[in-house]
Amino acid sequence: MRPFLALLLPLALLAACGPLPQPFRGNPGAEARRLAAPPAYRIAVPRPGAALLPDVASSDFAVAVAEALEAAEVPAVAGPPAPLDWRLDITAEQDGRGVTPAYAVVDADGKVLGEARGAAVPVREWSEAGSAMLRQVATRDAPVVAGLLTRGEAARRASETVAFNGSGGPPRVRFRGVTGAPGDGNQALSARMRDFLATKGFVVQEGSDGAAFALTGEVTVTPVADRKQRVEIQWRVSRRDGHDLGLAAQINEVPAGTLNGLWGDVAYVVAEEAAVAVRDIIANAGGLGEEMARRNAAPPPPEGAPAR
Repeated sequence: MRPFLALLLPLALLAACGPLPQPFRGNPGAEARRLAAPPAYRIAVPRPGAALLPDVASSDFAVAVAEALEAAEVPAVAGPPAPLDWRLDITAEQDGRGVTPAYAVVDADGKVLGEARGAAVPVREWSEAGSAMLRQVATRDAPVVAGLLTRGEAARRASETVAFNGSGGPPRVRFRGVTGAPGDGNQALSARMRDFLATKGFVVQEGSDGAAFALTGEVTVTPVADRKQRVEIQWRVSRRDGHDLGLAAQINEVPAGTLNGLWGDVAYVVAEEAAVAVRDIIANAGGLGEEMARRNAAPPPPEGAPAR
């Protein structure tokens, strides 16, 4: 596998350029202690499959609920959840002449934080699934869902002791492993990435509790000319509120089948380089804290050395 190492292309890093403005550093004000852990959840509203609606209307209802929550100042998005997103599961039950929508807020680890029911809608109106009716129901029930989220967030804050920027401990990163790699790539890359992130001061965990950031790794292998394969490894870093902070990509072409077995040193080199990119992405987002940023900073060049 050594030839692959020699061909490994430099890491392509797509991230925000430069540090973020931090006018309150050193003088956070009276609210600083309460705001150490941000109100940083985002609720994802996937298409409900058990809401007694056709597929198109189910998608429209998910969009309508997400928009109604946004109007109520709740961060929401229609679609599948990101690794740290909460999820709003929507169902509906028919009882007599009415259909009653029900809502369940589920955290990133799959724990149900709260459930509530909306008001019944006449069966005929629900079966027609008109867009105006769906928007009306979403607007009507948005305060009910917002109440569930408020209580769930309060419970999270009561149990969560890790500060967002690492001032109360090392930054925590949710990483559930790599997908898509042939051979033992998923296991090897995941293990090496956990090791290298730990050496850079991060706490890497499977669950979401206390995690301010999430990392996903995905490998795509595509056949190309001359009996080769194009291997692309993408590392995506996101924040608890669902915002994508940056993407690091490693791309190379190798002889077909090279990585169908043990990755070995390849996984080591790939993870070593990618961990630096992940650290830089989080640092650019202001997520390291001053002390950790100093420890991770590159040492100054020797006196008289040419500038890099």
